[in-house]
Amino acid sequence: MTGAGSPLPLRSRLRSLRPAAFGADSAGERLERIHRSPNFADGVFQNPVGARTRPSGASGIEFAKIYFQKEARARRSPIGTIPVHPTTLADLAAPPASGLRLTWMGHSSVLAEIDGRRVLFDPVWGERCSPFSFAGPKRLHPVPVPLAALGPVDVVVISHDHYDHLDLPTIRALASTDTLFAVPLGVGAHLESWGVPASRLRELDWNESTEVAGIRLTATPARHFCGRGLRNQQHTLWASWVVAGPDHRIYHSGDTGYFAGFQDIGAEHGPFDATMIQIGAYSEYWPDIHMTPAEGMRAHLDLQGGRPSGVMMPIHWGTFNLAPHPWAEPGEGTVEAAAEAGAGLALPIPGQPFEPTGDAVPDAPWWRSVAAIPAGGWPEYATAVPDALVASAGTATGPAAGKPVTGKAEETAETTSPA
Repeated sequence: MTGAGSPLPLRSRLRSLRPAAFGADSAGERLERIHRSPNFADGVFQNPVGARTRPSGASGIEFAKIYFQKEARARRSPIGTIPVHPTTLADLAAPPASGLRLTWMGHSSVLAEIDGRRVLFDPVWGERCSPFSFAGPKRLHPVPVPLAALGPVDVVVISHDHYDHLDLPTIRALASTDTLFAVPLGVGAHLESWGVPASRLRELDWNESTEVAGIRLTATPARHFCGRGLRNQQHTLWASWVVAGPDHRIYHSGDTGYFAGFQDIGAEHGPFDATMIQIGAYSEYWPDIHMTPAEGMRAHLDLQGGRPSGVMMPIHWGTFNLAPHPWAEPGEGTVEAAAEAGAGLALPIPGQPFEPTGDAVPDAPWWRSVAAIPAGGWPEYATAVPDALVASAGTATGPAAGKPVTGKAEETAETTSPA
């Protein structure tokens, strides 16, 4: 039956029932632009090199057994309360003396103050990285500052549309401000459906750039995947990002597996004063879409033209449980990789602002005060040669810096899909 009063098609009815957090599909000119992209082929966005996105078959069953094993679950959480910097807002009140300051808010969320502008990467202020408020990976620590208290932001940068990088309640709160949004191609459909006007969107394909308030943002390739709903159509792009001001330049990896393209990004846009590199949620079951700490350090060196210059800050770890590795392993592995490379490393606790080119880069392995001590004790490389691990010596601050913390971490609901 067709005509007035006829029932809606089944697809339309099902679409009306899906959660708002699933976002929206691209249509019209946006979809036509996706189809014209050189990175779109055979009906999907393509990676620079092939990538397996999740375990399947026998490997999927094996992964599930490991993931839900009781002892393994316990290792994926801290044994104490994760420290959060207590004076973040006060510390941010004055502009950075060097012109560049980074504040890690946890996971991949970073506030970057660069040459007088404020850039907010992958802001996730929600309690769970999930389409549902009652299920999915839950925060292991609170956000250091309320979003409303953070102050004006010139541009919000989104790396891709997974829930731990694109958070519905956070975007809706930011939609009520005047900030612009720089996003990969196709992601704008989600934001428009959540109340962000099209006029405030800068939607880019790989190697495209936009100017915002005197700084240049470039979407650069990454090796990952996309998807928020029950079907993963691969119609939204994923990206890493370069932000360049008159005096400084920084890089945010988003989520990515290691690939040779880091060298090309470094040659075109580097070297960088600081890189923010994904080093958590890796697994042998999805080796192509997330980097291990050693691979993350290799990417940092590639971005710096093969030299251990600038400062690397590890991201995408510590806040949510998204993989079977122990909670503290990404931090420890990154310190080990930096020691071997002689690279500068920044290890802020959540909410701790620091200036990568300044003289107080945090270097303390703060997670040790709230993590289970390994059977052989903590390795010596993290404390024996700290000056080799950072651009200049400094110490982490906050309630747990150098102090034992007791208590039980809150129990966390988890999912089995890599983010």
